[in-house]
Amino acid sequence: MTQTPVEEMSFEQAMKELEAVVDNLERGNVALDESITLYERGAALKKRCEDELKRAEEKVAAITLDANGTPTGTQPLDAG
Repeated sequence: MTQTPVEEMSFEQAMKELEAVVDNLERGNVALDESITLYERGAALKKRCEDELKRAEEKVAAITLDANGTPTGTQPLDAG
């Protein structure tokens, strides 16, 4: 596991580490205290991935298309 703060990780980094956390927990060859720490880190990584996916979905949803279906730019996201 890395010591990189979760909030500084890219989606890909967080996903890769989350997969490693799940693998370690599934194997069950870690002490209880370490399992709890891994679970907490995994929960933070999962949230980071979900947040990044949501941000990407919002960017895609903001793409405007012309009459031919060609992207013409983005429109501001609804801040409300």
